[in-house]
Amino acid sequence: MARRKNTEMSLKEVIALITLLDDPDEIIYEQVRNRFVTLGPPAIPHLETAWENSFDAIMQKRIEAIIHTIQLETLQKALKEWALEESDDLLKGVLLLARYQYSDLDETKIRKQLQQIRQDVWLELHEDLTALEKVKIINHILFEVHQFSGNITNYHAPQNSFINNVLESKKGNPLMLSVIYILICKELNIPVYGINLPQHFVLAYLNDYANLMDVNHKTLNNNILFYINPFSKGLMFNQKDIDQFLKQLNLEPEAKYYQPCSNIDVVKRCLSNLVYSYEKLGYLEKVAELKNLEKTLNSDN
Repeated sequence: MARRKNTEMSLKEVIALITLLDDPDEIIYEQVRNRFVTLGPPAIPHLETAWENSFDAIMQKRIEAIIHTIQLETLQKALKEWALEESDDLLKGVLLLARYQYSDLDETKIRKQLQQIRQDVWLELHEDLTALEKVKIINHILFEVHQFSGNITNYHAPQNSFINNVLESKKGNPLMLSVIYILICKELNIPVYGINLPQHFVLAYLNDYANLMDVNHKTLNNNILFYINPFSKGLMFNQKDIDQFLKQLNLEPEAKYYQPCSNIDVVKRCLSNLVYSYEKLGYLEKVAELKNLEKTLNSDN
């Protein structure tokens, strides 16, 4: 009975707070806003109903701002928890990022799309294949059957960094195409990992005995069979090509440019790409929010 009473009191409080949302006094609004943010996600359905039933533009705008703040704080906490406890699950990390722009994201649909690609690759694989042959099959399925490609026309567009958009449009930036490649390979136990290059993102195919905990550059590179560029439809290349790429950028060949990066680094790079995209579009509020999300990951790394 006590639990039911608390729920009713909470609902009464929400209704009372909603009636104050159109108050012209900014101090009262700020107090109402803060209380809604404290109540968190359970308050969102009530706020959405209030928005639908309101004809007051100011009230609707306030409700939108409160809902966005609640969702942003929820996302920040979820990203922090992911980085601390679940960073081995790359898909969860990129799904969280997609929720920044798409709060009602259909995760089941995304998982089904990835599962279909995995199934198509799996049907072509068998035990006797070499690493090169496996990659040729993955490339065929991803870039010819499913027709994924790099979004050259709108390279810096934000949609290239959201996995749901890339799976739907079949176009993405180097990072998100690499993420999809990694996720498919992980499901099939194929040792492909991300390489966090400056101004680019590629993949490395490791041999079966490679130790990812080994931070020695030379030793780790001996375990890398070759590199893959998903933005160029899975083009395979070697270490000398990275050497040349870094030389063109006037950068020293540091170990981090050759060895696999962590999933946290992948998500941080995705956030950096989004910051750059929204800066180009002049969406400074989004830039500030995304930089705060970056800080959440930086503090945990």
